[in-house]
Amino acid sequence: MKTTIERKQTAFRLRTDLMNELREEAKRENRSVNNLVEMMLSEALRERRYNPETAAALQEARSGKYAGTLDMSDFDSFMQSVNAID
Repeated sequence: MKTTIERKQTAFRLRTDLMNELREEAKRENRSVNNLVEMMLSEALRERRYNPETAAALQEARSGKYAGTLDMSDFDSFMQSVNAID
């Protein structure tokens, strides 16, 4: 079983201010700049594959705007708490 991921070295020219932001974000997340950029590009490509309705639903879900609290004490309470989220 292959356990390593094959990578291809490449080069990009980025604005200095953007590179500085990437370095700062990578430091905050305790990642390398390479790892951060690879993760961000992967996420962006995945999201581009969704139709607009699905992309909007994902964005809404990630925003937490409609997040509520679920009561898991029993099934009826759970269903009531799910229905209360609006």
